[in-house]
Amino acid sequence: MLHELIDWLLLTVHDWGYAGIFILMALESTVLPVPSELVVIPAGYLAYQGQMSIYLVFLASTLGSLAGAFINYTFALLVGRPFLERYGHYFFVRPALLHKTDDFFARHGAISTFTGRLIPGIRHLISLPAGLSRMNLLTFSLYTSLGAGLWSTVLIAMGWFIGGNEGLLKENLPLVTGAVLVFVGLILTGYVLWQRQRQRSRADLRRAA
Repeated sequence: MLHELIDWLLLTVHDWGYAGIFILMALESTVLPVPSELVVIPAGYLAYQGQMSIYLVFLASTLGSLAGAFINYTFALLVGRPFLERYGHYFFVRPALLHKTDDFFARHGAISTFTGRLIPGIRHLISLPAGLSRMNLLTFSLYTSLGAGLWSTVLIAMGWFIGGNEGLLKENLPLVTGAVLVFVGLILTGYVLWQRQRQRSRADLRRAA
């Protein structure tokens, strides 16, 4: 079953080309169930075969992810925010919760957006709270692109080195996903420690003053 799906995606990605990668990755960045692994890995394999450019695959997948993220961000900003401000109390979403979300993304929006793009099940949803909190669009775009670009690089590398080998794909995809999650955990740990050090430094300066 998996082998047939991979064969179909190889043909689809090959036939649709870079526009297909862009469209499928844009859909993956919204709430539609289009696994990026089953789009970019076949594209990486085709790049290994010389049928596609590895650089254009990277560009199409990253820009597609960014486009889909913009859709979620814009929807949350223009539709979700006004809706929750007016009717949120019916869903136990009080104004205080929205204010807390605003404060959180004002302080931690960059790291949340970047690491969120690397976590399965979260990367296509992280744009929603960013839009709800009116996160700066330039900052959102930058860190979404960095996270999406890193994830695309990982998947392209898998396609390049593993190719169409179904056994290797099934064996290594969980390992790679786990390694990415460990990487995210290390980034978040470093960020928390850095924030604590900043708070201590500020407290020391206030005491010294």
